[in-house]
Amino acid sequence: DDDIFSSAFCENSEKLINVHLFALAAKYYSLSNLGVCTPLEDVLEALKGDSEGATGIKPDEFMNNKKSHEVQVMSELVDSVANYCGIKQVIDIGSGKGYLSSFLSMQYNLKVYGIDSSSSNTNGAHERNRKLKKHWRAYQRRGKESLKSQSLEKANARPVKNEINCKTISEELLNNANSLHNQGQVIIQDLVPSCGFTEMATLETSAETEADLVTGAQSHDTKLSEEVLDILNVLPADAVEDFSSSHYNCGKLREEEKVQRKMTSLKSKARKSSESNLYFPLTSCITAETELNDIITDLEDCMMVGLHTCGDLAANTLRIFTAKPEIKAVCSVGCCYHLLSEQFENQEGKCHDQVWGFPMCQYLKDKGWCCGRNARMSACLALERVAVGQMLPTESLFYRAVLQVIIEEIYGVTKSDRHVGKTFSKSSSFIDYVRRSLKKLELDDSKLPDSCIMDYYEKYKHRMNELEAFNMLKVVLAPCIEVLILLDRLCYLKEQENIAWSGLVKLFDPVKSPRCYAVIALKNQSCS
Repeated sequence: DDDIFSSAFCENSEKLINVHLFALAAKYYSLSNLGVCTPLEDVLEALKGDSEGATGIKPDEFMNNKKSHEVQVMSELVDSVANYCGIKQVIDIGSGKGYLSSFLSMQYNLKVYGIDSSSSNTNGAHERNRKLKKHWRAYQRRGKESLKSQSLEKANARPVKNEINCKTISEELLNNANSLHNQGQVIIQDLVPSCGFTEMATLETSAETEADLVTGAQSHDTKLSEEVLDILNVLPADAVEDFSSSHYNCGKLREEEKVQRKMTSLKSKARKSSESNLYFPLTSCITAETELNDIITDLEDCMMVGLHTCGDLAANTLRIFTAKPEIKAVCSVGCCYHLLSEQFENQEGKCHDQVWGFPMCQYLKDKGWCCGRNARMSACLALERVAVGQMLPTESLFYRAVLQVIIEEIYGVTKSDRHVGKTFSKSSSFIDYVRRSLKKLELDDSKLPDSCIMDYYEKYKHRMNELEAFNMLKVVLAPCIEVLILLDRLCYLKEQENIAWSGLVKLFDPVKSPRCYAVIALKNQSCS
């Protein structure tokens, strides 16, 4: 295959002579074609335990379609991994505005620390967190009302079947309660009233028993109180007898009041616990040498996640994971490959002790492999979006290319630490674009008349089609460069002795979210 694909280039000049063969070669070496990815469905199936999926708000209530898709898919996977590893703490690296962190916390009851280097992001996350906390109970109430409405409809349609289901649920919850408190300290009889709706729950009233019940309700293994409360909330309104009914004597009334108070107390504690689980946004710059204990004082066995961590941050996330015994699993989706630092790029004056973003694995280090900035920039392009008709922004790319010629020829500038940014979208014409850009680059635009700017535009206008073709070739090649970066990270994990499993998983729809691959790993259970 390599011999066949090599004929896409001229042997002497090394110029591209067969575009079709070039495209076939690029497809052949893409991640989707190499067969190295583990399907998301297989991962979720392998991690599946006894817990059922969480019910609650949908992420599109609070975020755009792209972010909603990313958060919903990734949070389900993170929760599955956390349950499998038996952990409740999650560290979200590069958490930004806290979309993933807050959803993991509220929807899945995980304790999440979101760490971002930008204080403005952290402050924004705090504000967003405050608003979410304010509205969270309203969304929960709305969800419960919907469940209650559905239950009422089913009860009216099939009353006999509803009574049978009610009895089944009662027995199931009773079994759950007995398994949780196998010491026999708590006696729960029909937590949900039976089909006749005349039996009431009875509990031992000792202080020790009450303390055990509260502790059990808040433990990792039990969601008993929440299940009971949810069932009570969705039962028909007449399913539970009024506690003040006249046919109960005073002794029974006092006993029932105790039960009611305990249930109310449990409900209040569960609600407060849920609300207190809103995540903690922190501001800190993360490097490979970062000591998490200095940032998180109550660090425990946890999982580290990153949703579109930029540049070296994705690589450092994996390094921290392998180095810190408390971190039992990692799920990292990287982005911004052009910001990666490379060990073998422009080696003059480099510090040999520096930690680089690429390469990570020893195999590529031994070969002295280098991508280069142009290749890494290409890796950021979105082939799948182009394939469905979302074409490249040719005009803005053309503006940028001609601008570079102007600043080199007129100002003699070949490199700059400043960036033009999204100037194109704010510009009314090419002249306006050039003048805005020169100001951003802190170059004097007064010596450049409009006529001179337009001369450059006219000089290169006929080459716009060439630029588009060139960028289409870059788009076709993008998956091949991305696969090199991702396989480097996977190989790094494979080289570690404390990793039980690692793999690449396609998490997202690449049209919605082009950087769609996650690097996932779990440590050996014996590692500590």
